[in-house]
This record gives sequence, structure tokens and C-alpha cells, in this order.
Amino acid sequence: MAVGENPIELPVGVFMILRDIIRDRIGVFFEDSNRDLLASKLSERLRSLGLRSFLDYFYLLKYGPGTDEEWDCLTDALSVQETYFWREMNQIRALVDVFVPRHVAAGRGPVRIWSAACATGEEPLTIAMALAEDGWFDRADIEIWASDTSPAALEKANRGIYRERSFRALPLSLRERYFTAVDGGWRVDPRLLSRIRYSRANLLDSAETRNFATAPFVFCRNVFIYFSAQTVTRVVSQFAERMPYPGYLFLGVSESLFRAKTAFELEEIGGAFVYAKRAASLGES
Repeated sequence: MAVGENPIELPVGVFMILRDIIRDRIGVFFEDSNRDLLASKLSERLRSLGLRSFLDYFYLLKYGPGTDEEWDCLTDALSVQETYFWREMNQIRALVDVFVPRHVAAGRGPVRIWSAACATGEEPLTIAMALAEDGWFDRADIEIWASDTSPAALEKANRGIYRERSFRALPLSLRERYFTAVDGGWRVDPRLLSRIRYSRANLLDSAETRNFATAPFVFCRNVFIYFSAQTVTRVVSQFAERMPYPGYLFLGVSESLFRAKTAFELEEIGGAFVYAKRAASLGES
């Protein structure tokens, strides 16, 4: 919003139908206490569209015209792109040091890794750097898939240029090895970027995720904190239906499946906590 502009009023009744349609379409859920937050995030969209009320905006999202295009803009407005390189590295170290060697030694085929909410690309690039540092790209067939629902985030990820904030945890030696200073930031080495296949996918749409979910290693970190418990269960169940056994789901440190009935069990492997697909669910995949 422009400086000095206040959020447009969001009445309680309209908030409830608007937050429900957002939850059902993209999964993000706003508790009752976050009504003002939703109004703040979307008021600029209403002004740019020339709309005077959130009820008008609800009807636009539901009936159009331009429904699909506006959902893209809404998704960008609500997406949280606060991420950085070398974040929560204990899980990625376990992937590189334990899971990938086991997978290769067992002859289970290509190592497929899915970053299921990749935002602007720092997570899949971190995975690629860690694998490259240990020489795995020369020793195994590795595929890194990365997806997000935000078109703006994916555009930035494909561009591969990052500002200082993304580097706050990355060792300087790795920045010098994999990035080049350019106008506006640092450009990732095209050879590293080429290791990642970026695609758009809505985690609530099983048709869009069914191929990605066949990966035995799924990183879905720091996204479930924005979902309702019901939506988390739905998404994780879709993962389990397609994931092979053994398969592993990596969540953020502040996330858990404690309230969700799923086919996964929490385990500590290689010094990291991960969710492992239960053997009993093998017949379901």
C-alpha cells in the first residue's frame, strides 16, 4: 500500500467467506485473529482493481471476469518469500550424508528430490550446492524438482539473482564458488541452476503434484505453518499416495504432523528429524 493509506475495512462475515475460499484454493489459512492482516495484504489489490469492498473482491475471485489471473496476483500477494541459503542444514546434511548414499547403494534408481514450496529457489539451490560439494552429481543420477504456487517467486528463482539477505547463513567460500557479482545482486552459476527443474504446482491440486510426489525425498518446509490442520492432512495424504517406500518427508523445525493422521512416522536419522513413510503404507503407493 502507498504510504499513509489504511487497509480497506474487512467485515467479519466477508472475512469468513473470503478466508475460506482462499484456504480451499491455495491452502493458506487465516485465523480469526488475523482478519486485519488479511485486509492489509489485499487492500492494495482492491485499490488497483478499482474495487470498493472485499465483498466485491470475493465475487471477482469466485465468478470473474479474470478469475484465474487475479488468483495469480492474490497468491503473489500472500506468498511468504522469507528464505535464505543454508537454512536448517541438519536435514540437508542428513540427505547428503545418509539418505543419498543409502539410496544409491541399494540401487533404487535416480535420486529424485522435490522442494515442494521452493519460493525464490534458495532451498533447492542449497540442496544442489551440498550435493555438488560432496561430488554426488558425478557419482549418481540426481534430479532436483522444485515447485511453488507463486508465479512471481518462480520468476525470481529462474532468474537466479539474489540480494545480500539471501546469503546471511551461506559460507563465504560457497558464495565465491557458486555466485558472481552482477548489477542488483549475485547471479548463481548457470551450471548449478541447470540442476534444478522449476515448475508451478499448487499443493492442494493432486493433479499438479502427483508426478512430483513420486520422489522419495520431499522437502516441504515452512509452509504447513500457514495451513489448517485439515489441509495439512489432505496434502500429506496426497504425498503418501504417490511416494515410494522407503520415502522421507522433511518439514521445518517449527512444524509437525502431531495433529494429522498420516502414513508417516517421525524418526531421527543422521542427526535430523524427518518423517518416514511407514512400511504398512507400501500397498497404498
